[in-house]
Amino acid sequence: MRKLFCIFVAGVWTLVCFPLAILAMVLTLNPANSVWVARELWSPVLLWAGGAKLEVIGRENVDPMRPTIYVGNHQSTIDIPAHFLAVPVPFRYVAKSQLKWVPLIGWYLALAGHVFVNRTNRSRAIASLDAAAEKIRGGTSIFLYPEGTRSPDGRVLPFKKGPFALALKARVPVCPVTIEGSGNLMPKNSWNITPGPIRVKVGKPIDTTGFAEDDREGLARAVREVIIADSLALGGKGGDVEDAVAAAGLEGVTTRSRASSI
Repeated sequence: MRKLFCIFVAGVWTLVCFPLAILAMVLTLNPANSVWVARELWSPVLLWAGGAKLEVIGRENVDPMRPTIYVGNHQSTIDIPAHFLAVPVPFRYVAKSQLKWVPLIGWYLALAGHVFVNRTNRSRAIASLDAAAEKIRGGTSIFLYPEGTRSPDGRVLPFKKGPFALALKARVPVCPVTIEGSGNLMPKNSWNITPGPIRVKVGKPIDTTGFAEDDREGLARAVREVIIADSLALGGKGGDVEDAVAAAGLEGVTTRSRASSI
């Protein structure tokens, strides 16, 4: 019953909130107001329907006056509304280009100015990151998931280096954001809902000016180590500190793991 209830509520409420988000953008000529609809109206209802109890630690590390790249681990679809509530700034998500064609969600992301990255085409991906860096330098914060996919067991997966090229281009602080419990509430590729707590910790910003312009791996490792430590502190499974970077073109597979399988 919970599964059917959540599917019904998510579908109906998204259909209600989508035109409200469009209306907010049109009336105010400000795409950021669509994020307000997502945070204040859409997200709380989805978490309520799933029986989630959200706890946020470290909100003092969120500075609405400073453009920031927020980097989070990813366990569940419900991470998205949880992060909208946990990080109270009008950030934009970095999303797979395929999501652009998903009815309602993709339309909303495009109209609200979220960033799409085509991971199958290197030149288009670089162009997308360049455009995102300009957006960030203009004052817009970004939220992204460097694992590239949801973790199937709650462990922090290897990070792709591309998102950290964006951080080094923009030269703005990176805030690690750790989520725990969402994978238990709504596992990957499942609508089987188990009500429970979701805990989010916003870490202290990491200054990217301390890294060389091409040190994507060093920045990725530094951010991932914080997320692993915070995952363990929140009661999660952490992750392998050594298997930090995903193999090129793959998600959830490290360079070391791929080499050992060949």
